[in-house]
Amino acid sequence: MRLTTKGRFAVTAMIDLALRQHGGPVTLSAISQRQNISLSYLEQLFGKLRRHELVDSMRGPGGGYSLAKLARNVTVADIIYAVDEPLDATDCAGKQDCNRGNDGKAGKCMTHELWSTLNRKMVEYLDSVSLQDLVDQQRMRELHESTKSVLVDRRCGTQPAETTAAL
Repeated sequence: MRLTTKGRFAVTAMIDLALRQHGGPVTLSAISQRQNISLSYLEQLFGKLRRHELVDSMRGPGGGYSLAKLARNVTVADIIYAVDEPLDATDCAGKQDCNRGNDGKAGKCMTHELWSTLNRKMVEYLDSVSLQDLVDQQRMRELHESTKSVLVDRRCGTQPAETTAAL
Protein backbone atom coordinates (compact mmCIF):
# COMPACT_ATOMS: atom_id res chain seq x y z
CA MET A 1 0.00 0.00 0.00
CA ARG A 2 1.25 3.42 -0.84
CA LEU A 3 -0.10 6.84 -1.59
CA THR A 4 -0.36 7.17 -5.34
CA THR A 5 0.74 10.05 -7.50
CA LYS A 6 -2.70 11.64 -7.33
CA GLY A 7 -2.52 12.30 -3.59
CA ARG A 8 1.12 13.39 -3.59
CA PHE A 9 0.58 15.78 -6.52
CA ALA A 10 -2.57 17.24 -4.97
CA VAL A 11 -0.82 17.97 -1.66
CA THR A 12 2.23 19.41 -3.45
CA ALA A 13 0.06 21.66 -5.63
CA MET A 14 -1.92 22.86 -2.61
CA ILE A 15 1.31 23.77 -0.78
CA ASP A 16 2.46 25.69 -3.86
CA LEU A 17 -0.88 27.49 -4.04
CA ALA A 18 -0.86 28.38 -0.34
CA LEU A 19 2.68 29.73 -0.58
CA ARG A 20 1.87 32.04 -3.48
CA GLN A 21 -1.78 33.08 -3.23
CA HIS A 22 -0.96 36.28 -1.30
CA GLY A 23 -0.17 37.83 -4.69
CA GLY A 24 -3.60 36.97 -6.07
CA PRO A 25 -4.97 33.93 -7.85
CA VAL A 26 -2.35 31.39 -8.89
CA THR A 27 -2.51 29.80 -12.34
CA LEU A 28 -2.30 26.08 -12.81
CA SER A 29 0.27 26.61 -15.55
CA ALA A 30 2.56 28.32 -13.02
CA ILE A 31 2.11 25.46 -10.54
CA SER A 32 2.68 22.99 -13.38
CA GLN A 33 6.00 24.60 -14.30
CA ARG A 34 7.26 24.95 -10.73
CA GLN A 35 6.26 21.46 -9.61
CA ASN A 36 6.75 19.60 -12.90
CA ILE A 37 3.18 18.26 -12.88
CA SER A 38 1.20 17.95 -16.10
CA LEU A 39 -1.21 20.85 -16.60
CA SER A 40 -4.04 18.56 -17.70
CA TYR A 41 -3.53 16.43 -14.58
CA LEU A 42 -3.63 19.54 -12.37
CA GLU A 43 -6.87 20.60 -14.09
CA GLN A 44 -8.44 17.27 -13.13
CA LEU A 45 -7.18 17.49 -9.54
CA PHE A 46 -8.27 21.10 -9.07
CA GLY A 47 -11.72 20.31 -10.44
CA LYS A 48 -12.10 17.83 -7.59
CA LEU A 49 -10.58 20.20 -5.05
CA ARG A 50 -13.02 22.91 -6.17
CA ARG A 51 -16.02 20.57 -5.90
CA HIS A 52 -14.93 19.79 -2.33
CA GLU A 53 -14.70 23.53 -1.64
CA LEU A 54 -10.99 23.51 -0.85
CA VAL A 55 -10.13 25.97 -3.64
CA ASP A 56 -11.91 28.82 -5.43
CA SER A 57 -11.37 29.61 -9.08
CA MET A 58 -11.44 32.95 -10.84
CA ARG A 59 -11.83 33.09 -14.60
CA GLY A 60 -10.48 35.59 -17.06
CA PRO A 61 -7.33 37.69 -17.17
CA GLY A 62 -5.58 37.59 -13.83
CA GLY A 63 -7.60 34.51 -12.93
CA GLY A 64 -6.45 31.34 -11.31
CA TYR A 65 -6.98 29.56 -8.03
CA SER A 66 -6.88 30.50 -4.37
CA LEU A 67 -7.65 28.60 -1.20
CA ALA A 68 -11.33 28.58 -0.26
CA LYS A 69 -10.43 28.18 3.42
CA LEU A 70 -7.56 29.25 5.61
CA ALA A 71 -4.61 26.90 5.23
CA ARG A 72 -4.79 26.07 8.94
CA ASN A 73 -8.35 24.76 8.38
CA VAL A 74 -7.41 22.35 5.57
CA THR A 75 -5.87 19.02 6.51
CA VAL A 76 -3.86 16.65 4.37
CA ALA A 77 -6.71 14.16 4.84
CA ASP A 78 -9.14 16.71 3.35
CA ILE A 79 -6.94 17.02 0.25
CA ILE A 80 -6.43 13.27 -0.13
CA TYR A 81 -10.14 12.52 0.15
CA ALA A 82 -11.07 15.36 -2.21
CA VAL A 83 -9.07 13.80 -5.04
CA ASP A 84 -10.53 10.33 -4.35
CA GLU A 85 -7.27 8.90 -3.10
CA PRO A 86 -7.83 5.57 -1.38
CA LEU A 87 -6.10 5.22 1.97
CA ASP A 88 -6.42 1.55 2.62
CA ALA A 89 -3.76 -0.97 3.59
CA THR A 90 -6.17 -3.93 3.58
CA ASP A 91 -6.51 -6.26 0.59
CA CYS A 92 -10.28 -6.14 0.86
CA ALA A 93 -10.86 -2.38 0.94
CA GLY A 94 -12.38 -2.80 4.40
CA LYS A 95 -15.04 -5.29 3.25
CA GLN A 96 -13.60 -8.08 5.41
CA ASP A 97 -13.60 -10.53 2.50
CA CYS A 98 -9.83 -10.68 2.17
CA ASN A 99 -9.61 -14.40 2.81
CA ARG A 100 -11.50 -17.13 0.99
CA GLY A 101 -11.61 -20.52 2.61
CA ASN A 102 -11.85 -23.88 0.86
CA ASP A 103 -15.62 -23.61 1.15
CA GLY A 104 -15.56 -20.38 -0.92
CA LYS A 105 -16.87 -18.26 1.93
CA ALA A 106 -15.28 -14.88 2.41
CA GLY A 107 -13.84 -13.86 5.74
CA LYS A 108 -11.19 -11.77 7.36
CA CYS A 109 -7.56 -12.66 6.79
CA MET A 110 -5.34 -13.17 9.82
CA THR A 111 -3.77 -9.71 9.50
CA HIS A 112 -6.98 -7.80 8.75
CA GLU A 113 -7.05 -6.03 12.13
CA LEU A 114 -3.39 -5.02 11.76
CA TRP A 115 -4.05 -3.31 8.42
CA SER A 116 -7.34 -1.82 9.61
CA THR A 117 -5.56 -0.28 12.59
CA LEU A 118 -2.89 1.10 10.26
CA ASN A 119 -5.66 2.68 8.18
CA ARG A 120 -7.11 4.40 11.24
CA LYS A 121 -3.67 5.65 12.36
CA MET A 122 -2.93 6.97 8.87
CA VAL A 123 -6.18 8.89 8.72
CA GLU A 124 -5.66 10.23 12.26
CA TYR A 125 -2.19 11.44 11.35
CA LEU A 126 -3.16 13.00 8.00
CA ASP A 127 -6.10 14.66 9.73
CA SER A 128 -3.71 16.17 12.30
CA VAL A 129 -1.45 17.82 9.70
CA SER A 130 -2.75 21.09 8.30
CA LEU A 131 -1.83 22.67 5.01
CA GLN A 132 -0.44 25.55 7.09
CA ASP A 133 1.91 23.11 8.85
CA LEU A 134 3.29 22.05 5.47
CA VAL A 135 3.56 25.65 4.24
CA ASP A 136 5.49 26.58 7.39
CA GLN A 137 7.82 23.60 6.91
CA GLN A 138 8.45 24.60 3.30
CA ARG A 139 9.19 28.22 4.27
CA MET A 140 11.66 27.00 6.91
CA ARG A 141 13.30 24.71 4.34
CA GLU A 142 13.61 27.62 1.85
CA LEU A 143 15.01 29.90 4.57
CA HIS A 144 17.52 27.23 5.58
CA GLU A 145 18.58 26.72 1.94
CA SER A 146 19.01 30.47 1.30
CA THR A 147 20.99 30.88 4.53
CA LYS A 148 23.21 27.97 3.59
CA SER A 149 23.77 29.51 0.14
CA VAL A 150 24.79 32.86 1.65
CA LEU A 151 27.26 31.13 3.99
CA VAL A 152 28.84 29.22 1.08
CA ASP A 153 29.12 32.44 -0.96
CA ARG A 154 30.83 34.23 1.93
CA ARG A 155 33.30 31.38 2.47
CA CYS A 156 34.23 31.52 -1.20
CA GLY A 157 34.74 35.28 -1.02
CA THR A 158 31.83 36.09 -3.34
CA GLN A 159 28.78 38.15 -2.55
CA PRO A 160 25.25 36.71 -2.76
CA ALA A 161 23.41 37.53 -6.00
CA GLU A 162 20.97 39.94 -4.31
CA THR A 163 23.87 41.88 -2.76
CA THR A 164 25.74 41.98 -6.06
CA ALA A 165 22.64 43.23 -7.89
CA ALA A 166 22.24 46.06 -5.39
CA LEU A 167 25.80 47.34 -5.99
